[in-house]
Amino acid sequence: MSTYMAKSADVKRKWYIIDAAGKPVGRVAAVAASILRGKNKPTYTPHIDCGDHVIILNCEKAIFTGNKLNQKMYRRHSGWVGGLKEVRASDMMATRADRVMYLAVKGMLPNNTLGRKALTRLRPYKGDQHNHSAQKPEMWTGEIR
Repeated sequence: MSTYMAKSADVKRKWYIIDAAGKPVGRVAAVAASILRGKNKPTYTPHIDCGDHVIILNCEKAIFTGNKLNQKMYRRHSGWVGGLKEVRASDMMATRADRVMYLAVKGMLPNNTLGRKALTRLRPYKGDQHNHSAQKPEMWTGEIR
């Protein structure tokens, strides 16, 4: 019995929609990262980019569990002395909720070329409208607790 190894020419990409309304940010991000990597497919191969496209809707309605909304900080640095910027999660959710979901999924993907390529197939939106209807996306039917 031999092990199946997918080839990049054999990959068929689909489009999925995940509704994040009322669901924890981390749980939605974990499911999205798994789809982006292709781990939901029986033909998953770790060294081949075999994932699908993911559209995440209603990012502003996603929730943080516990006290993360008030305690979690998003940090970035400009590279200059004193260039550390900090934004609280509550402020970030109010202004750029799609960026919160983007950063959550980015943290769950590998830090290599496969992860960077997979991240280009993620499309988070604040509202429930998207402009990818021509690709005929289907709703993700898997469980998000």
